[in-house]
Amino acid sequence: MFETLSTDSTAAPRAVQFAPPAGGPEIVPLLPRQAKTVRDTGLESRFVADLVLKAIQASGKVPLAVLAGKLRLSISVLREVLNPLIAEQQIEVAWCGDSEIDMQYQLTTIGQRAAADALARSRYVGPAPVTLASYRAVVERQALCHAGAERVTPAQLAAALGESGLTLAAREVLGAALYARRSLLLHGPSGSGKTQLARRLAQLLSGPIAVPYALIVGRQVIRLHEPTLHLAPPPPPLARQQDERRSCDARWTVCGRPLVHVGAELGKDALDLRYDAEEGVYHAPPHLQANNGMLVIDDVGRQRIPAGELLDRFIAPLDAGVDQLSLQGGKVEVVPFDVVLVFATNLAPSTVFDDAALRRIGYKAEIGAWSASTYRALLRRQCRMRRIEYDDGAANYLIEELHPQSNRELLACYPDELLDRIADFAGFAGTEPRLTVAAVEQAWRSMFIASKLEA
Repeated sequence: MFETLSTDSTAAPRAVQFAPPAGGPEIVPLLPRQAKTVRDTGLESRFVADLVLKAIQASGKVPLAVLAGKLRLSISVLREVLNPLIAEQQIEVAWCGDSEIDMQYQLTTIGQRAAADALARSRYVGPAPVTLASYRAVVERQALCHAGAERVTPAQLAAALGESGLTLAAREVLGAALYARRSLLLHGPSGSGKTQLARRLAQLLSGPIAVPYALIVGRQVIRLHEPTLHLAPPPPPLARQQDERRSCDARWTVCGRPLVHVGAELGKDALDLRYDAEEGVYHAPPHLQANNGMLVIDDVGRQRIPAGELLDRFIAPLDAGVDQLSLQGGKVEVVPFDVVLVFATNLAPSTVFDDAALRRIGYKAEIGAWSASTYRALLRRQCRMRRIEYDDGAANYLIEELHPQSNRELLACYPDELLDRIADFAGFAGTEPRLTVAAVEQAWRSMFIASKLEA
């Protein structure tokens, strides 16, 4: 189980409260209530004061509303921190408009020194972090295995896969794995569409979810939110946006369930917190960023870490629902682990994992060659998408002549790659791309180095 953590030693652990529904799509209930006091944030007053000093130093002269936006803190929390800093002559009012919200602040000479001291303690400047206890509560509330979480249905799976060329047996394995939220191994030749398939499966994980910009553990900040992974859903109506700004904790954002994809570049060092001395923060490893979503580990067997060790690293946290991450100095923190774990490899599974390891992976699905009819349908569909005139004779030549001559299976990758090249050759020649025997022949020969048999 998780420990209830707070960076404020004087504050009792506080349960995360959620804002009430505001009508329409349920986005507001995902987010914790806005913190009205420093105590509500779960942060130490000194830490928040340091954030304020550093943010003002970075901006020079800053309006109160802009400061609130930078730190994602409410006006009431900032006033609670600013007033003592003004009394201590570290901050002064640089300009005052018609209302208190229009005030602009700047550092005094004393404040400049205080900001330098704050930067020496931590170079982090950005959205105020949330506590690990708060993060755990939200992850648990929106967990994939939560009793109230939606389960994938055969109709949803069929709609997501479309005309994917998968066998009925493979579809049933995928459906069962997603329904059970168990680990999955996709195996098959390179180019069979495993990566694209994993992306389609990720779309079946219903969202949205709440993700914090950063976490705090002790006095250390972990940057968690990544815009390229935590994609924002369509914005709610303007009136609801205004309601959310007033009622919800802006240290969190709403996004779809993330899909985090790593490949052969994955090394052992990437599986733990990575300290960035220049920024003074830790960067979250991929599986922490993937919480409440999907983690795809591609090219298994080609990483800089043995496949068995890689499996061990994730299967135990998957079973326990928690992971352990190390900070500098050897301190270990327990964090939530809630992901759909997908392995993909173009190697024979028996050469990557031993029997004991394979038993620990929930489901295995072979993703192989397509039938001639589904391959032809994919080629026709790809032509339609590119507005390239389809020709049955050229398709027959590709399927019945070129593939057998080259001893290449009918894999999902080939139609897309072929049509790209047909368009390239036509563009260079200044003509319209067309699916002809000659065009297919030219594109095919440009893709592969001809063997003696083909020559």
